[in-house]
Amino acid sequence: MFNDLWAALALMLIFEGMMPFLNPELWRKLLRSALELDNRQLHWFGFFIMATGLLLLYLVRY
Repeated sequence: MFNDLWAALALMLIFEGMMPFLNPELWRKLLRSALELDNRQLHWFGFFIMATGLLLLYLVRY
């Protein structure tokens, strides 16, 4: 179980690092635009990302 958790963390770090490595200007632009969102929009965005992740995990595991 812990191996899966470490593998998931490693993959998350790889994917999170790809954008600033491949296109740092676009990454900065996206961060600036995220700062302009209000809390409600950020909450819904976070919910959508988590729901998508849960759906993908369910599809991969079952």
